[in-house]
Amino acid sequence: MARILDSVTSDGSSAIVEWTGGTGTFWAWGTFGGATVTLEASPDGNHWISVGPAVSLGRDGIGAFALSPCKLRVTVTGATGTTNVNASA
Repeated sequence: MARILDSVTSDGSSAIVEWTGGTGTFWAWGTFGGATVTLEASPDGNHWISVGPAVSLGRDGIGAFALSPCKLRVTVTGATGTTNVNASA
């Protein structure tokens, strides 16, 4: 499991992580302050698609996913002055 976000306080996307394929677990935790933390996948690093509602979290949570080899990133939206979130996959 790789830590993708570490104490993020504003909207934006993480660095890209190479996923070798298979099942995985997405974890998000911290102070959300209205923010949503979403796991996204891309076949080429240019076109990003939400992996699904199980891995789009507005509070501490864990979601499962299964993907072929691709690129992953985490996007934070709706951050406020109290947001401070972390995520791993």
